[in-house]
Amino acid sequence: MKILRAGLFLLFPFLIFSCETSYNSSGWDTSQVQIARDEFGVPHIFGKTDADVAYGLAWAHAEDDFETIQKTLLAGKRMVGRVYGQDGAAVDFFGHLLQTAEIADVNYESAYSEEFKRVLEGYAAGMNDFALAHPEEVLLSEAFPVTTKEMTAAYILSLAQMSGADRAVQQIVSGKVDAIPFDANPKGSNAIAFHSSRTDSGENFLAINSHQPLDGPVAWYEAHLHSEEGWNILGGLFPGGAMIFHGVNENLGWAHTVNFPDLLDLYQLEINPENEDQYQVDGEWLELEEETVWLDVKILDLFTIPFPKKIWKSIYGPTLVTDQGTFSIRLGALERIGAPEQWWRMNKAKNFKEFSEAMSRMELTSFNTVYADKYDTIYYVSNGLIPVRDPSIDFTGTVSGNTKKALWSSYHDFKDLPQQYNPSSGYLFNTNHSPFKASGMTDNLDPENFPKSMNYLLRDNNRSTRFRELMLDTGRISYERFKEIKYDGQLPEKMAFRTNMESLFNLNPEKYPKIAKQIEVLKNWDKGSGIESEGAAIFSFVYFYWWDKFAETGRSWETTLTEEESVESLEAAKIHFETYFGKELVTLGEYQKLVRGDKALPLQGIDDVITAMRSLPWENGMRKGVQGESYIMMVKFGEGLPKIETINVYGASNDPESPHFDDQMQLFLDQKLKPMTLDKTEVLKNAKRVYSPGKEK
Repeated sequence: MKILRAGLFLLFPFLIFSCETSYNSSGWDTSQVQIARDEFGVPHIFGKTDADVAYGLAWAHAEDDFETIQKTLLAGKRMVGRVYGQDGAAVDFFGHLLQTAEIADVNYESAYSEEFKRVLEGYAAGMNDFALAHPEEVLLSEAFPVTTKEMTAAYILSLAQMSGADRAVQQIVSGKVDAIPFDANPKGSNAIAFHSSRTDSGENFLAINSHQPLDGPVAWYEAHLHSEEGWNILGGLFPGGAMIFHGVNENLGWAHTVNFPDLLDLYQLEINPENEDQYQVDGEWLELEEETVWLDVKILDLFTIPFPKKIWKSIYGPTLVTDQGTFSIRLGALERIGAPEQWWRMNKAKNFKEFSEAMSRMELTSFNTVYADKYDTIYYVSNGLIPVRDPSIDFTGTVSGNTKKALWSSYHDFKDLPQQYNPSSGYLFNTNHSPFKASGMTDNLDPENFPKSMNYLLRDNNRSTRFRELMLDTGRISYERFKEIKYDGQLPEKMAFRTNMESLFNLNPEKYPKIAKQIEVLKNWDKGSGIESEGAAIFSFVYFYWWDKFAETGRSWETTLTEEESVESLEAAKIHFETYFGKELVTLGEYQKLVRGDKALPLQGIDDVITAMRSLPWENGMRKGVQGESYIMMVKFGEGLPKIETINVYGASNDPESPHFDDQMQLFLDQKLKPMTLDKTEVLKNAKRVYSPGKEK
């Protein structure tokens, strides 16, 4: 403690205290912006120009969740540590290492068109004006005003993270570098499109069903954006987003799911034993670029101290020096930064030609995309900014950085990616499984026709396996059946987890009389995940029991549970339920809750069913849902505007005082949807409140 005090005393002259900053209002003509709140508080934003709409989106979203938006903006400005201490400083270090602000600064002017820059300027103006009008809600006064380049840096950071940069850095820092770590338990998302030839109404159907965290910086926010310049779309975005990330406009719609092509490479450098600042490439010693960055860290909620940290860069990219060695990472997300404009152009596409032109910009660095429109088109692409690699080098693990043969500089063209257009089976889907299995078996793609260096995932998961159990090869389905498939909560007959858990279901109750009831319940379990299921509760406990064990020991998920391990986890389940619930068997709804404020309601779903739900330990032996089913959109494309139904897990607002903090929660649990529309006249006719930014809260 004395050492700490002495250190603080010595650093006192360098302490950074929060201070008031001032700037002027943007002077935006907000009379051109209307925010119409519907009965669920969802904002429908109308403006003369796209920039007006972006201004209104920033304002409306800030009314509902300003704190979370600020977290995103702080990351772009590398100021998270000033608010959240050491944990935040780790995010700032990540931004420094990847040089996101520098990349945004250098490339901003050339990356975006003048018309899109105006959209970003509108969003920034709306956010800055909101901060001026609500100073009591500002987390860090120095963070405002935010600039469009800083917003761009936040986008770059997010897309780099989604490309695997965070996992690579974690592996390097932890000294566990081998292959780039694959997310053993992908968060999961579903996207389904049916062609009119397979529906009884002759309409195209689309299900948008991403499984994101239920709250936080990458939780879905629903909005409707409508300008007089042809922007009219309803869908989901993350805090800080200036456009819809996936949703539906007047003519078409699309859903994203996470995919797993090889987007990033990790290199180990050969360091000069006589000069640690040099690394060898093709027999030549090159100098590592070194820089000292300062991380501002909030201490004891009293003041902020700057701490120095070194970062390095090689010809391959951002570099870390560790006891295990010196490693660099390379990924396209740090070279192409135009994803926001690509999304905006996808938002405004009027037909498949315009949509595919937007996609072929190749600025969006990953994501499966499942598409449907009112012109009898369905489409799927496993999108990715995938390097063209030297086939003589194995890039699946850590690559030696001692030759420029490993230094790729170009990417596969959009036409080279796995994609399908109007397959004869009449449907397309993705559940984060192999892109080569996106349709009927006779329509599926052959992975041998694609470069192995793309390293796409080849396996199925439980959701893709279960979808095929439900999907008939022929015949037409109704919209109600379409919703039943989307809301299915059952594991497939033959489970497809990466860990083989069949031993759970093969135990002999006579051999293990102490857990005979648990064994019998699992034997009779239909593998459904409803709130009344005792089997789902037992399985959920066992699943997360081994999840935690594997995390502690580093054991691979590619394994098989032994009979002894299955017995061990069932005995643990019995003890847990008896300890916390006073009985050895409980239902899933007793064990797992959807929690929001003072509400804690029974929650269906387990990991990797179509209605997936992942949970964490909560209180009194219960778990609470944290990721899975969240924002859901179901669409029919026929005559006129698309018919749209949506639901969000909690509500439109993150303010506990708002009536929309949890007003969709029961509908969500009941698996019911609310009707939505793109018709401005209809929206204004039924709106509960219509106002311009700054005129009414």
